[in-house]
Amino acid sequence: MKIELRTPSRSDRILIRRMMELYAYDFSEFEDSDLDEHGQFGYGNLDYFWFEPTHAAFLVTVDEKLAGFVLVDNETYIEGNERSITEFFVMRKYRRRGVGKRVAVEVFNRLPAKWEVRVIENNTPAKAFWKKVIGGYTEGKYQETLLDTDDWKGPAFSFDNREMRA
Repeated sequence: MKIELRTPSRSDRILIRRMMELYAYDFSEFEDSDLDEHGQFGYGNLDYFWFEPTHAAFLVTVDEKLAGFVLVDNETYIEGNERSITEFFVMRKYRRRGVGKRVAVEVFNRLPAKWEVRVIENNTPAKAFWKKVIGGYTEGKYQETLLDTDDWKGPAFSFDNREMRA
């Protein structure tokens, strides 16, 4: 299985926008979201991920087939953290096969920073995934903080990989 993470071109935004609908559908199980009058969940402006230096987008392929995406920004809730996984999506077909772990590690290795990864409180599978991936990646050197604000409720995993070697 050949897993690749690539920086998408501006014209690839439509691919991420289309996959965002699948991602939002998955999240409808955990969030109170509905389709709009056009039958879409919709997502705000994705342009930031191509034009802002604090943002990054990645496409995931498995054996040269589209398999997901990752969006990174600098919106954090814990003081001192610099980067955050904003959205992380791997198609169900590729889950539990090591794709998500390899993609997460590659993103962290490409972007050394003080990281924050937030999980919706009732998304039990995501909590287990990130705890395992970040725990292994950092050899247990991370912090877990339970956030309970108007904007976010759930755990946030924080770690600093600026001094780590891949």
